[in-house]
Amino acid sequence: MDKEKLAKIISEKIDGALQSSEHPKKFYITENGRGVVDGGDLYNAVLKDALDVMKTALVDILAEVSAGGKTATKK
Repeated sequence: MDKEKLAKIISEKIDGALQSSEHPKKFYITENGRGVVDGGDLYNAVLKDALDVMKTALVDILAEVSAGGKTATKK
């Protein structure tokens, strides 16, 4: 299976799991560093970035495993 197919499958599964779970929709950080829900779009941006990193890592891991561990890891 190529990386594009793996990426599509992983994205669909993560998106489905994200939609089925309950999480804050908005989040912001106050001047003293405390987080407050429903104040801005920071939470959504951080969540999207974290999920994108996880998706990329999963695709690379599964591609390497399916290739028998013979692919090089990007740095």
